[in-house]
Amino acid sequence: MHIGYARVSTVEQHTALQLDALRKAGCETIYQEKQSAVKARPELEKCLADLQPGDVLIVYKLDRLARSLKHLLFVLERLEAAGAGLRSVTEPVDTSTPMGKLIIQVLGAVAEFERTLIRERSIAGQVAAIKRGVKVGSRPKKISEDQAEEIKRLYAEGNHTLASLGKLYSCSHTTIRRTIYGDERDRMVVLKHYL
Repeated sequence: MHIGYARVSTVEQHTALQLDALRKAGCETIYQEKQSAVKARPELEKCLADLQPGDVLIVYKLDRLARSLKHLLFVLERLEAAGAGLRSVTEPVDTSTPMGKLIIQVLGAVAEFERTLIRERSIAGQVAAIKRGVKVGSRPKKISEDQAEEIKRLYAEGNHTLASLGKLYSCSHTTIRRTIYGDERDRMVVLKHYL
């Protein structure tokens, strides 16, 4: 039996393209989910648990199935234990042959390498921006400079608490606390290592 698995990373994305391709490939049952690759994927677990000897799991692309080479190898082991195979609609992958197994491992390694490069480029860009003085990762301020001065003055007078000032300025008491005391914590701990 041909069984399909389709996944998109967010609820805003659609699986229509994958579903069309999987149906065209002859999938009788299709499991689908809208879930990031790093989160638990209950539909994938159900799919793997339901596989029988001789079944073929068909995916649109390998990156829809596994998040890393390690995860891909884990899925392949589960498929092998179930006596099932794996095919990709858009890649030359068919695990019923030794060459197919090799190709899938190479493709998985290349995909993992690509994700690592993207992450490194992203971090390098953020580090370069920080060195140029750009504030990375911060949201627009809820409190203007004039409001900040007024908040500090009102708090210093002792007539207001952080919570009452939060209500007065329509923001959280945490925002008021940061406005008064500043944010001493380093919010860019990960990037600090690269500076």
